[in-house]
Amino acid sequence: MIKDLRITPRTMPLRRPWGADVRYNHVIVCEITLEDGRTGTGFSWTPQIGAEAVRALLEHDIRDALIGLPAHPELVWDRLSRHLSEAGRGGLTTIAMAGVDLALWDLRCGESSLVDVLGPRRGSVPVYGSGVNLHYSLEELVEQARRWRAAGYPAVKIKVGRPEPAEDVERVAAVREVIGPGTLLMIDANQRWDLHRARRAIAALAPYDPHWIEEPLPADDVAAHVELRRSIGVPVAVGENVYTVHGFRDLLTAGACDVVQPNVVRVGGITPFLRIAELARAFDVPVHPHLLTELSGQLALTLHHPAMVELVEDASLSDLGLLAEPYPVEIGGAELRSGGQAGLGLTWAS
Repeated sequence: MIKDLRITPRTMPLRRPWGADVRYNHVIVCEITLEDGRTGTGFSWTPQIGAEAVRALLEHDIRDALIGLPAHPELVWDRLSRHLSEAGRGGLTTIAMAGVDLALWDLRCGESSLVDVLGPRRGSVPVYGSGVNLHYSLEELVEQARRWRAAGYPAVKIKVGRPEPAEDVERVAAVREVIGPGTLLMIDANQRWDLHRARRAIAALAPYDPHWIEEPLPADDVAAHVELRRSIGVPVAVGENVYTVHGFRDLLTAGACDVVQPNVVRVGGITPFLRIAELARAFDVPVHPHLLTELSGQLALTLHHPAMVELVEDASLSDLGLLAEPYPVEIGGAELRSGGQAGLGLTWAS
């Protein structure tokens, strides 16, 4: 049975700020102690806002509801979801629940690694270079693309959605020239377009062979995604700002996307992530986990469809100094492998 939940908030500066208003990442480390003395550790995460609200939910609403429950991730997740429903079915509530769910999975794994418990389907997965770089100058963006090419990444992703469409064309063209035709190029609009603008922008960018367009429209506008996907030839990727299994169900049943990208913390942890992955498998849609490389990489090794793992330059938990060695994943060149540590393999730096 669960005896206690301990919360430790951490805020770390980004080496490469994600814009004038995103200079930090916030992590709330959650440690669950069982009556027999065993402990498991997970975390909640937010890059910009909501960290104090997540902390309050954990300390004032989740902790009391958690104590006395069996250490069973699925059972606890469903009970907490019902308990917190007045505060919303997703968003701050699922981000907070993730810290608990991850800690329970850490406990469930025992002396085995998460990859071994879930079942490895491959020994390695490719890593793609990613940058939160819409605010970069063209010169800074080109230099970043050169670093990615030197690292040998098979794919890279850049942001689009500048005020003038011609700027996006210039920037995408410059990156394509640097990385060459053999490297996959993904573009990410971070929900900046409406349907009309998205159609025009994607038509202008299509000559540069984008592998997918990510979040072209507001994440919850399922109908607009369906219309966009029908009218373009570029695959549509969505999911980093979808928080519930039902949200992914609606996207998939409507035929609104070609790729789903659940963020394991935003959806509430490994328990709902696995439910989303199985749902996507039923629709034959690949899952590419969003951010959080050290955890997403482990999950990607176990997914049914082949997946790539996103590595935002200088922004992994390890890069931010939040984790101590040995790290839970090993990245060599363009490939990621499991580090093989017990549980989630996350050793938090002091």
